[in-house]
Amino acid sequence: MSDSLPKKGWRPTRRQFLLGLGVGGAGAVALGLPALRLGVAQWFDKGDLPTPKGKLDPTVWFELFPDDRVRLHLPKVEMGQGVHTALAQIAAEELEVPWEQLEVVHASTSHGPLDSQGTSGSQTVVGLFTPLREVAATLREMLRAEAARQLNVPAGSLVAAAGTFSVRDQPERTLRYGEVVAKHTGTWEVPEQAPALKPAKDFQLIGQSMPRVDLEAKLTGQPVYAYDQRLPGMLYGAVARPPRLGSTLRSAREGQARQQPGVVAVVVEGDFAGVAAESRAQAYAALAHLELEWSEGESLQQADIEALTTVKDGEGVLVQDEGDAPAHLGRGRQLSAEYRTPIAAHAHLEPQAALVEVKPEGVRVWMATQVPGSIRKQVAKALDREEESVELFPTYLGGGFGRRLDARPAIEAARLSRATGRPVHVGWNRTEEFRQGFFRPPTHHQLKASLDESGRVLAFEHQQASGDVIFSLIPEVAAAVLGADLGAWRGGTIRYAMAHRQVRAQRVKLPVPTGTWRGLGLLANTFALESFMDELAHAAGEDPLAFRLKHLPEDELGRRWRRVLESAASRAGWGTAAPEGRARGLACSMDTKTLVAQVAEVSVEGNRVRVHRFTSAVDCGLVINPDGAMAQVEGAVMMGLSSTLSERITVKQGQVEAENFHDYPLLTMAEAPDVETVLVGDGDTPHGMGEPPLGPVAAAVANAVFTLTGKRLRSLPLRLG
Repeated sequence: MSDSLPKKGWRPTRRQFLLGLGVGGAGAVALGLPALRLGVAQWFDKGDLPTPKGKLDPTVWFELFPDDRVRLHLPKVEMGQGVHTALAQIAAEELEVPWEQLEVVHASTSHGPLDSQGTSGSQTVVGLFTPLREVAATLREMLRAEAARQLNVPAGSLVAAAGTFSVRDQPERTLRYGEVVAKHTGTWEVPEQAPALKPAKDFQLIGQSMPRVDLEAKLTGQPVYAYDQRLPGMLYGAVARPPRLGSTLRSAREGQARQQPGVVAVVVEGDFAGVAAESRAQAYAALAHLELEWSEGESLQQADIEALTTVKDGEGVLVQDEGDAPAHLGRGRQLSAEYRTPIAAHAHLEPQAALVEVKPEGVRVWMATQVPGSIRKQVAKALDREEESVELFPTYLGGGFGRRLDARPAIEAARLSRATGRPVHVGWNRTEEFRQGFFRPPTHHQLKASLDESGRVLAFEHQQASGDVIFSLIPEVAAAVLGADLGAWRGGTIRYAMAHRQVRAQRVKLPVPTGTWRGLGLLANTFALESFMDELAHAAGEDPLAFRLKHLPEDELGRRWRRVLESAASRAGWGTAAPEGRARGLACSMDTKTLVAQVAEVSVEGNRVRVHRFTSAVDCGLVINPDGAMAQVEGAVMMGLSSTLSERITVKQGQVEAENFHDYPLLTMAEAPDVETVLVGDGDTPHGMGEPPLGPVAAAVANAVFTLTGKRLRSLPLRLG
């Protein structure tokens, strides 16, 4: 409410679901691990993830200035997805301020609301929709009460609009928000209860395609990304990296590194060896003069990874178990298939980077990260400092996709800054990004089903094996209790109305570091499930759309499914002849309560699959910004197509083979199809949007290839020869 925010933090009181479900001690024994694990899976699969609760202090979120500017400090990071614009619309709607007066900034970990969840899981708008409205409405009413005092009228007689209060029966008597702030003295009292929120019928901004709040700044090159962050007198850091997977640093000596041009310091601490120099090139060049001894590490080949990532029949953890699938799989007509997806990189355009300044009085960190609170904690621990002495300033991110959970660049820069007494910037190069990061895990899927005489599915079984996703981020004891990685089987349950359904998830511990990737397991699992659903449709002699519609539940969810399927099919021309040499394929999925149906129109040129047109119908509930939502769909489709047609990380003699984009081709502009999106959702609340449109992409393309060629491709990337 003034030129500087108080040093307070907003921390959502998120109940730990493991404790809530009785994990540990008597709770686990009473329930039994199988029942406990299935219960956790059912809870996670519903998408009812916790949202922030408790008192929200507007003075932490907002600054109001006498010139009527309003600054909103957001705990969620902007990584190109446009989320700051959607959140700004929500805030401006309840606060009743003109769009052009609202300024949005990243909240630092010391000034503004803190967020324990991070920006991930398509939960940003979902999680903040109500809390942000409440905090904006609370601020509006705080201002109303002060304006009423200044005007000497009852608060109920004031009308708020366009950042101004006016007296209902005396419209000439007005006070702008800036005037109210300028005339206020003393402290602001925050009400205990949030006021009533604006009804949806009165929304002016929510539901409109507003211009991005960062559009002009990005067009004029104003935003600073972590890789470009600078401070006077700063140095550049480089760190020795293991030559093979699993290698560890046995011993390190400075050698001649300190004598190299531009080198200011060489730091050797345990398993860490790094150099700080006046330029980045000098720092990297000096690394070659360190005397390092590494353990041998892994010698595995690509075939070893695929052998490890293979389903073992009947093993793993049940994450869905309805009816009696094993008993019914032997009845009727039986079908089975296997599907695989490879290791994949995040391939964001900005590599990992952080700038850290360590001083006796405190530590400042500038970093591209999805989890500012977590990084702050890890930097403090690495420096043996109190967490409150570290302030992290989130920068704009040149892509995230789950890769920006890595604290190493900040910790590396912090160690070098502590040694030199100067700010140090660590920016990974592209080879480090490909070979030293973590990846989307490989997966293997075994699917079985039986059809009755009418072509209905009697029973459906999905067994999947995957490397770690969420398990790479949590303590091993928690992973042992859960058994199945929630991220690895995301999108892997069977949504259709079938009496007998069973899904098993198997954890594979790999010598390759794996973790979160956009959508987690959504793309891989949907590829397997929806491709196999297409196989069942063709085996039953039915149109794939009609077959899916026949297996929808008879409830509200089924109604939503039907709407997205029929909308996508209609817009894509399903049921009409495709252009010569092309065919169409259909797939759908559900994630974070959002339903997506997609149709791909493809041709085959030589042995390469070419996608010409891609149509998506999406029901994500209440849409905050239609233009932003469609952009999210387009981005997910392009990333999904790139993974479907091109991307694959391979390992040779214990080392990732790719070292730059020439080894890891992405979808090019010339290969990009025409993308059409139709938003068909309704309701009073939004659902997830960033990741759900990724789910059906690969399956839609593969199903189209089968329709065109008669060949069923069951491995990514899709190759005909």
